[in-house]
Amino acid sequence: MVMDLFQKEKNNINDKEAVPLALRMRPNGLVDFVGQEDIMGEGKLLRRIIESDRISSLIFSGPPGCGKSALVNIIIKKTKAHFAEINAVSSGVSAIHKEVSNALQRRSISGQRTVLLVDEIHHFNKSQQDSLLPDVENGVIRFIGITTENPYYYVNPALISRSQVFEFKSLKDKEIEIILERAVKDRDKGLGGYNVILEKDALKQLVEVSDGDARRALNALELGTITTKPDREGKVRFTLKVAEESIQKKAVIYDKKSDEHYNTISAFIKSMRGSDPDAALYWLAKMLYAGEQPGFIARRIVICAAEDVGNADPQALVVAGAALQAAEFIGMPEARIPLAQAVAYIATAPKSNAAYNGINSAMDDMENKKLLKVPKHLTKAGSKGYKYPHDYPGGYVEQEYLTEERKYYFPKDIGFEKTIRERFKFLKDERKSKKKVPGDKK
Repeated sequence: MVMDLFQKEKNNINDKEAVPLALRMRPNGLVDFVGQEDIMGEGKLLRRIIESDRISSLIFSGPPGCGKSALVNIIIKKTKAHFAEINAVSSGVSAIHKEVSNALQRRSISGQRTVLLVDEIHHFNKSQQDSLLPDVENGVIRFIGITTENPYYYVNPALISRSQVFEFKSLKDKEIEIILERAVKDRDKGLGGYNVILEKDALKQLVEVSDGDARRALNALELGTITTKPDREGKVRFTLKVAEESIQKKAVIYDKKSDEHYNTISAFIKSMRGSDPDAALYWLAKMLYAGEQPGFIARRIVICAAEDVGNADPQALVVAGAALQAAEFIGMPEARIPLAQAVAYIATAPKSNAAYNGINSAMDDMENKKLLKVPKHLTKAGSKGYKYPHDYPGGYVEQEYLTEERKYYFPKDIGFEKTIRERFKFLKDERKSKKKVPGDKK
């Protein structure tokens, strides 16, 4: 039998214990919908589609608990079309054919349109998705697909081309707060009858740990509320301890707007710079545990690789850049693995800030010294006087690249920069010992 959560909600709406808080608190109308302003704000296409009840085939993609199912619930209440639902995990082509047959019969008898929801559509294989195509194309059904995966990878291009794709994003902290506070106050669908006192630090913990997932936040709020005994005044005090137990994660002092946030990232960078991989991994773990975005951390690792390792080990920047790409592509929790690899590599790599100091000095000259003109033999017009280095032994020939001498880069005697120093010392010594390097054409 197909599991129909929307129908279950309708059947059990008066039995609070039978329906989770996250389902009970689904908005009844657009005015109650929270989040997704990019696609659901006033005048936006998706909002206009729903308001006018001109449902075309739609695909909603995004992380769990961001409002995809909640919006479908609003569409159900708003549309005059018949609504049917199947779940791709437990259904197959036969379920699709059954709903299409019902839709055809419904249209021929009453002319009523049919909207078919396919939840978790990424679980359908290619042939199952293909079976939807003819009836979507000829208008027998309007199709709504919900997925937590990238639809451009998991949904057939033919189905994509016949649908409007809307990307939902994780809810913002303030939006989660609004949803939780509504649930605490709502006496009909929420927890208003429990007289819950939701303490500020508990609310903050639920918001931060839920990481934009309203369902997770509401589940934790409900669990903590119904398992906490009221005090003598008959009030349920939802404390930080209750929040930690309910969402199964210890609170970490790491407010992204507080000094602790900046102190932690500072300690993280200084630990890598100071060649202490254990300390660097500890601060990395704290940031990840507290819910810091992997991309934010990865960008700081890239900066550290260039600023503090530099050419002492050029591979550090390659490793850091790869970690940044991996973190943004795969997300948490797996992102911690490439991030840890990059942190350990950079912390144990030889260090040089010579390139960093060099660009700072050059930038300072831009502001405080006269600007130099390009030497004539380096310009396009004066290219005849230019010596092409590859025509000379070692790919090097001495010539002016600045109209006056400026020194910015001073490689250190460490790691690969030691090799750089030795190479340039050799080239300069060769130039000093001979008026003309063998092979010079001029």
